Amino acid sequence: MIKTLTKHSNSLALIIEKPILELLGANAGTPFEGSTNGQVLILSPIKDTGQPETFSNALSAVNNRYPMALKKLAE
Repeated sequence: MIKTLTKHSNSLALIIEKPILELLGANAGTPFEGSTNGQVLILSPIKDTGQPETFSNALSAVNNRYPMALKKLAE
């Protein structure tokens, strides 16, 4: 697929069609990380932005359920 940039105010924009966004699991509110090697632009959707909170909740649940086992493992 060949894409061209579109003028948007004082910048240029790359339009990503809906089927590609659906394939990536992205929408208008999805943050993207951009990187480059100087020749190639790579855009990656940032997923699971709530993951730290989910992980923290799971960790607390494990600590509450198995405190003695974790203490023995730490020794």
